[in-house]
Amino acid sequence: MQSSLIIATYNWPQALELCLMSVIEQSLMPTEVIIADDGSGPDTKLVVEEYKKKLPVPLIHLWHEDEGFKLAQIRNKAAALAKDYIIQVDGDLILHKDFISNHLTAAETGKYICGSRVILNENITSQLIKSATGKKYFTFFNKNISNRFNSLYLKNLSNFISSLKNQNNINNIRGCNMSYWRKDFIAVNGYNEEFVGWGREDSDLVFRFAKYGLKRRFFKLQGIVYHLFHKENDRSNLDKNDITLANAIKDTAFTCKKGVAQYL
Repeated sequence: MQSSLIIATYNWPQALELCLMSVIEQSLMPTEVIIADDGSGPDTKLVVEEYKKKLPVPLIHLWHEDEGFKLAQIRNKAAALAKDYIIQVDGDLILHKDFISNHLTAAETGKYICGSRVILNENITSQLIKSATGKKYFTFFNKNISNRFNSLYLKNLSNFISSLKNQNNINNIRGCNMSYWRKDFIAVNGYNEEFVGWGREDSDLVFRFAKYGLKRRFFKLQGIVYHLFHKENDRSNLDKNDITLANAIKDTAFTCKKGVAQYL
């Protein structure tokens, strides 16, 4: 299977480096890695250039001008370049060593995956950045984490539960840990670029996935990521995005007007 790992980033090169360190440690590599850069400065470019030399697969740096929070747009641009199966994460995550393997072996026709995250506290995040190591993983009993249940790794049990249930729950979506077939993403026209600023673009996408006929695969107990602590993003556009989402949910269409098609 040809696959692309898309890593969204914006002006936090230290976190991106930890993320890329954890990519190097993967038990199974994607075909390529695409950095979806929402307008970062030159420090991020330096990190990417360094890891182009270290990663055993191609590393593509896709950048556009900083015009505010346009995550939907940069993810669309990255998906337009991507291979058959897309795994997307944010650049403030450390990936469990089997993260890519879990997503690829769980991929099914007619389904998409939304995983969970373990939250690292400010103290351990600061230590990780200072020591510049992405190799540390965290157990259920670690005092520096929250969302503790999400740290449990029981792949066989996860797959067994998935075989018993069709998970139609489209709440609690985390676009920072998600995968899908590129053809399905294109069929719904990808992310709706009417969502500008933080929030709701992932919910909109999965509502349209559901209208298109896709099911969400159960993915607890595998596909683990560790989220570095940071202050909350600016949420000044959230009320507007909530209205856009509400209107999209009412609409019977599974496509959006301004999406990935413009980049194909």
